[in-house]
Amino acid sequence: MGNALGISTLFTVEVLDRSTWVPRAEAHAARVDAFLRPHLARREAGAKHPVHDFLFTYYSHRPAQLRRWHPGYGVALALATARIGGSGLKGYEVVADAVTVSSDYVASQRPLLVALHRLLRATASRPANFGCFGMHEWAMVYRLPEERTRHAAWPLRLGSAGTDAVVESHRIACSHFDAYRFFTPAARPLNTLSPTAHDRADLEQPACLHAGMDLYKHAFRLSPMVASELVADSFELAWDIRVLDMRASPYDLTGLGLEPVRVETAEGKAEYAERQRRFAERAAPLRARLGDECERLLAATGDVRPYEPATVRPTVGA
Repeated sequence: MGNALGISTLFTVEVLDRSTWVPRAEAHAARVDAFLRPHLARREAGAKHPVHDFLFTYYSHRPAQLRRWHPGYGVALALATARIGGSGLKGYEVVADAVTVSSDYVASQRPLLVALHRLLRATASRPANFGCFGMHEWAMVYRLPEERTRHAAWPLRLGSAGTDAVVESHRIACSHFDAYRFFTPAARPLNTLSPTAHDRADLEQPACLHAGMDLYKHAFRLSPMVASELVADSFELAWDIRVLDMRASPYDLTGLGLEPVRVETAEGKAEYAERQRRFAERAAPLRARLGDECERLLAATGDVRPYEPATVRPTVGA
């Protein structure tokens, strides 16, 4: 596999020889290409997909960034200076004919590491809530004419009046700020919470679909300090969650081969909650791995104080 190369008093780097790291990099690229190629083809053709384009348009990680493989902090790549030199890749340094993420870069990311660690641990420690039934997507189109919705090319299954009636007949309980901020002005007062960008760690809970998708965001924000396999694992979870998110939305996406989860019915609610439960189970180990990585990286900066989660407050929905 490689030999150990000490480059500071705080950690030891494992050096991967070229015959080891090149196949890993190629395998990662092949893995994500299955998702990237259709998106890039649509982009070239000027076409849009309301479900599968989301992870590339809503999140800031570009396709080329997702495709590039990183071994993570504490691992060096032998004979890889050409890969790094001149490429402008953030965070790397050359040490003894190998490249590795620098300890200075990790230290510079301490505020991010502290904030993410707090959010991840607090979310994991909170009970899962399976009672939101995906009403956040409905609240995003409440009292809007169909031509003004985010995906206006796709009709509302129940029409505008029918969609509004569903919102008005349900208790809206969204705890996720990045979903709530897209509510229509008329829908916001209907929510049982008023989440903000500053209280995520106090409100997010592990069954929330958007909190599950955001594990991908947390993972790529930790690049190149974490291995790209963790980023890809989080991406694939987010991809699958997004499909359920839109199947349970008010849009009619049957033209894309996506049958609706009719959350306005008792049967649809039961199906949604069960699928939501499965995603919460898939997200839990990824959330734990990301939290562990934050702790490892914080320890590498020489700060060994414990990082306690935020005060756990109960939430009333996802």
